[in-house]
Amino acid sequence: MQKLLLLEDDISLIDGLTYSLEKNGFEITVARSVQEAGRLLTGEGRQFDLLLFDVTLPDGNGFRLCERLRAAGNETPIIFLTASDEETSVIRGLDCGGDDYITKPFKLGELCSRIRALLRRSTGRKAEEGILRSGDLTVYLTEGRVTLRGEHVECTGAEYRLLCLFLANSGKVLTRSVILDKLWDGAGNFVDDNTLSVYVRRLREKLERDPSAPEYLKTVRGLGYQWQA
Repeated sequence: MQKLLLLEDDISLIDGLTYSLEKNGFEITVARSVQEAGRLLTGEGRQFDLLLFDVTLPDGNGFRLCERLRAAGNETPIIFLTASDEETSVIRGLDCGGDDYITKPFKLGELCSRIRALLRRSTGRKAEEGILRSGDLTVYLTEGRVTLRGEHVECTGAEYRLLCLFLANSGKVLTRSVILDKLWDGAGNFVDDNTLSVYVRRLREKLERDPSAPEYLKTVRGLGYQWQA
């Protein structure tokens, strides 16, 4: 489940957006002030896949918070929720590092479409930069390193290749035959069907809170496996 931070002080809008976005499969954390949002964004173990910023808040505005995040190297996608579609407001939001904006009042379907489009672009960019990420799980491809909630996860070579395969194809159902074909590296390191089951079980033991009821690495009966972000 992808994590979104909503920075908004309008209670009625918060309630409606939280309910609707959670129904669409997102996990929502709400901040009602710039100070609270800053605290959530710098807290250890807290990572967000996308940020939704209102522009005018009681203690500041979303533009300046965006500028601070970008200056600190935070590249999390940001969508501004603005009551103004004036050109100067739009330009200010994009120039300070925002990725998109949507004018209030807006249709939920349009907002969800823009969120998903930004998340797809962000995932592709991270893969190009040598990073695969799913929630609290991060794979640093150039270093061959895996972390979960900031802690190092020890993986064998085959487990690492299998995990990268799942993350690179997040949301897709991968048949066992496709997985076996991908894991065979052409150097004689053959993985058979039984061994694959062992690797899947070990990955679940290392990554899932409850390996017997996996949240991420799902079995698709009769087909194979699916990584659910």
